[in-house]
Amino acid sequence: MADIDASASEHTADVIVVGAGPAGSTTAYHLARAGLDVLLLEKTAFPREKVCGDGLTPRATKQLVAMGIDVSEEAGWLRNKGLRIIGGGHRLELPWPELAAFPDYGLVRRREDFDELLARQAEKAGAQLFERCNVTGPVQDDRAAGRIVGVTAKLGEEKRNVTFRAPVVVAADGNSSRLSLAMGLHRDDKRPMGVAVRTYFTSPRHDDDYLEAWLELWDRRGPEPRLLPGYGWIFGMGDGTSNVGLGILNSSSAFRELDWREVLKAWCASMPEEWGYTPENMSGPIRGAALPMAFNRKPHYSRGLMLVGDSGGLVNPFNGEGIAYAMESGQIAAEVIVQAMARQSPAQRELTLRAYPKTLQETYGGYYTLGRAFVKLIGNPQIMKIATERGLSHPLLMRFTVKLMANLTDPRGGDAMDRLINGLTKITPRA
Repeated sequence: MADIDASASEHTADVIVVGAGPAGSTTAYHLARAGLDVLLLEKTAFPREKVCGDGLTPRATKQLVAMGIDVSEEAGWLRNKGLRIIGGGHRLELPWPELAAFPDYGLVRRREDFDELLARQAEKAGAQLFERCNVTGPVQDDRAAGRIVGVTAKLGEEKRNVTFRAPVVVAADGNSSRLSLAMGLHRDDKRPMGVAVRTYFTSPRHDDDYLEAWLELWDRRGPEPRLLPGYGWIFGMGDGTSNVGLGILNSSSAFRELDWREVLKAWCASMPEEWGYTPENMSGPIRGAALPMAFNRKPHYSRGLMLVGDSGGLVNPFNGEGIAYAMESGQIAAEVIVQAMARQSPAQRELTLRAYPKTLQETYGGYYTLGRAFVKLIGNPQIMKIATERGLSHPLLMRFTVKLMANLTDPRGGDAMDRLINGLTKITPRA
């Protein structure tokens, strides 16, 4: 791959990837590994923080391994054995399932350096990373129905105007995805949306080897306690701190009524004092972020622009997990682009690129439709209460639920639970 003069005002490549989060860096890594010239544009400079639970399921772990990332404890990762679920007076520890398709462990790492690890791995593979590169808009070819052929940006601390050109552009610029909006691709407000708020506490629970999920979030500030549509989490970071947060769905009137930072504070105040989740032990501010779910922006390919990760609303509506799907969609996008770039004519290339949304539909469509139904159900406080109280008393049912909500099954063979879940996603209309 030829070196690129960063001082030039115009750059060309095979593919431009806008955003160096997990989706963008994974896309760039796999494209570069296949020998394509890739420009990876990141508006900030590393290291940088992102709002996240910092907990990774076996799905995300598999993607990290596929990128050649060292996920050993010696490299700074904390492994977890499974999910601890608390609610309805019950406490269950459910190990991650033993599957051929996924590892039997998850990981924890702060987003503060997680994203940089992935971006540097993409660089090692041959992608050209531009930090402090704020993309300002698309460059469109009016002769080809407004097809995107590049982007304009302000580069570096001096905010120098530059232009990047490529026949394919990947939008990996997150939930707001200004590039998608500039190309006329808007969110579907009928699709579920969540919000996550989290903070860090110095805590003796920092080395917990299970991800902990609390299925009951109560708003106790009124005359009557109210069960909220969401869940709380406690993830030990292995560095003396815990990541404590909550995820809320927009399937309830409470979504816009409440100050979720205050709900988080009240929830932490109800914890045992010895855990240390007190204001004086808080080691960072409370921050929040949106969770775009279940394909809430489509089409995932249009006029040379491909959407990956949060830009395309790929967050799992069952559990709010985004990193695994960001990385998986990045790998899928890269595979499609590599095949398209090998075609001999523009028409053949376009035909190949248009297969990307179909592949996403085949991979996630039925599962996300089930997730949308799940979101509507738990938006009803009575259903949520019954499900929590009765479901958690049945460990076998909860093992099935963990497989379903974490999307962890063997696609071929597998046990009866795998076959049931796989069958449901196949017969359910695609999102």
